[in-house]
Amino acid sequence: MKILVVDDDKTTRKLLSLYLKGKGYEVITAENGLDAMEKVGTENINFILTDMNMPYMDGIELTKNLKSDPSLSNIPIVMVTTEADEDEKKRAFEAGADDYLVKPTNADQINESIKKILKKMFSTGGVGNV
Repeated sequence: MKILVVDDDKTTRKLLSLYLKGKGYEVITAENGLDAMEKVGTENINFILTDMNMPYMDGIELTKNLKSDPSLSNIPIVMVTTEADEDEKKRAFEAGADDYLVKPTNADQINESIKKILKKMFSTGGVGNV
């Protein structure tokens, strides 16, 4: 499975990549939503972990763009952010996020989120290109 990690912080991208590679996932990274949209267009992405606050295109805008495209709307998106505020969490889910994790997070939390979403998708038949 190929996971796209989107975060404007290089250290966070590297850390999340190491977590995911350690769990056996293939990882691609992007610095912001615009970069992510480009990668989604050229790579066969199965899952996205994105930060909320980024320059050029934030995680909310990225999620809205992906969920509004019928060919990409089945890609699960997990918002991984420092925003612990309930209103921000609500905004993420309204945009179409499948889960919401507050930083700092760890490999087990991320892996549990991925497994929970995939299990839900397989049980509802909503699996796109996963």
